[in-house]
Amino acid sequence: MASTTDGAASATSPNAETTQAWDGPLFDRFERFRPIVTTGLGAHGEAALEIFPPAAGQRVLDIGCGFGDTTLRIAEMVGPGGEVAGVDVAPRFIETARREAGEASVTNVRFSVADVQTDALGGQYDLAFSRFGTMFFANPVAALRNIRSSLVAGGRLVMVVWRRRIDNDWLYRAQTIVEGIVSRPEEYEEPTCGPGPFSMAEADTTSDILQQAGYADVCLRRYDVPILIGRDIDEAIEVVFALGPAGEILRLAGDRAAHLHDEVRGALRTGLAEFEDAEGVRAPSSTWIVSATAP
Repeated sequence: MASTTDGAASATSPNAETTQAWDGPLFDRFERFRPIVTTGLGAHGEAALEIFPPAAGQRVLDIGCGFGDTTLRIAEMVGPGGEVAGVDVAPRFIETARREAGEASVTNVRFSVADVQTDALGGQYDLAFSRFGTMFFANPVAALRNIRSSLVAGGRLVMVVWRRRIDNDWLYRAQTIVEGIVSRPEEYEEPTCGPGPFSMAEADTTSDILQQAGYADVCLRRYDVPILIGRDIDEAIEVVFALGPAGEILRLAGDRAAHLHDEVRGALRTGLAEFEDAEGVRAPSSTWIVSATAP
């Protein structure tokens, strides 16, 4: 289906550092907290699929497919007459997705390692879908233009992206708490995840990117829902300690900040306490469900 070649991005790829991060430390962390991550993020993906459901028999591209859980969900929706191609820049995510699709005996999916900014994506697809997979490109206009070229005329792009930090208070609060204790190092050996999860948080910015990439009928719908960030406060602390902007600061600081970890955990316990209830730690989350069409 997709004409991509498996393998990590070359050292000269514009997204080589991002690939290194997602295929290395970030994969390990997402795998560790997978039940929390997929449940929380899944709520936003499901909302997008309810608004823009793929039709039976359609061909769909799932961008930044990660573990492939959304890919399998879409495969169920398009049925045996449809096809879904899941692509991700990180080979370890694709290995997991392939294995689990095989274990589930799902035959109308295919997974490929691809840098969506630079690689051929196959097609022609009726729909391109992404749950939090389009915010990390070095050049988002080029990446989204490449996605558009893989769509049929009139094909639709649907993507879920985070809204502003302040509208996702658990992430923003954790970031400000960590920044008050640990300084983001100016030099570091660890790879970064690219522009970061909030690169498309502003509606005007995202609209401009899509218009520059050649899309029409750009529309952004706000979606707010409380999500589980930990089954208890201890797990919630470890989640933000490992993932998101707070986790990125701590990861880049490495052993230089190890002596501050206990202080950070104590401050996070205080800062996140208001989100805890009898069912776990639930915090407000807010995204844009973005849609656009290929002329």
